[in-house]
Formats: sequence, structure tokens, C-alpha cells
Amino acid sequence: MLYYITGGERSGKSSYAQNLAIQLSDSPTYIATSRVWDDDHRNRINRHIKDRDQRWTSIEEEKELSKVIVKDSIVVIDCVTLWLTNFFVDTENDIETSLLQAKAEFTKLLAIQATIIIISNEIGMGVHAQTEIGRKFTELQGWMNQHIAKHADKAILMVSGIPVILK
Repeated sequence: MLYYITGGERSGKSSYAQNLAIQLSDSPTYIATSRVWDDDHRNRINRHIKDRDQRWTSIEEEKELSKVIVKDSIVVIDCVTLWLTNFFVDTENDIETSLLQAKAEFTKLLAIQATIIIISNEIGMGVHAQTEIGRKFTELQGWMNQHIAKHADKAILMVSGIPVILK
């Protein structure tokens, strides 16, 4: 089962995903895809860690998510945006290569017998990016979001803490 949860910044995506995982399992897994970029980012990561209690198993994996997911587990992947950033930076902002690599890894996720709750951001609904790199990343994110949503069993858009069921 694949759940896709998307929305804007501070829309309630992570809380919704974590609550869903706890409803489905007494011992879910949380996969953090983020690299630590600066002190503000470290503070956000620490806040997310504090939101989870002892029931959670936490794993940090920047790109190869399929290697850390156990069969029949309940997993929250947080988040696609940071995961894609890792591909984008490592390919020196090459959209096509980043998209191919991310899609290849996502295909591996689909083959795992597990319940995966994957969180993403809808960054294309905000202000138009001012830089070329920002515009390229917005395109990458949009294409990957479409790909994930197409394959998801359930898709939820979070708006102001309210889940809107898309599919």
C-alpha cells in the first residue's frame, strides 16, 4: 500500500503521516531523507525527532530508500523534496539525470511488500522561483510528485492541517 501525502510548508503533512502510521502499527519506521545543510535545518530535524516517541524506529537514508525498508513494515518517508535535493545536488543540478535516478529508486520501493507513507511538498503552488536552479528544482519536484501520485493507492493534499482526499 502506498500513501502519498503532499501540501505546502507547515500544512500538517508530517503530523498526518505519523498519526496514520501509528494507527497502522505499534512500531512504525521513520526514514529521514535529509542532509543537514545548516543550523536552522538541524533545528527542524530535531523538532521532528521530538515529535516521535519510543514506538518509532528512525533511519537516516539520503537516497537508497529501498535498502532500508523491511518487508511487511509500516514506513513513513519524510520527505521527497529533501530526497530529490540529494539527487539534484549530486548531479550538479541535472534535472533529467536526477529524475531518472529518483524514478529508478521509487520503482524499487513499489516492489517492496510494505505500507509506505511518503511525504512530499507542493512547491509549484507558491511564488515563482527567482533563480534558474530554483525553477529547475521546481520542475523536478513537480514531475516526481506526478509520478508518485500516479502510482499511489491513496493521495492526500494537506491544507491548513486538513486532509483533502485526492484519490
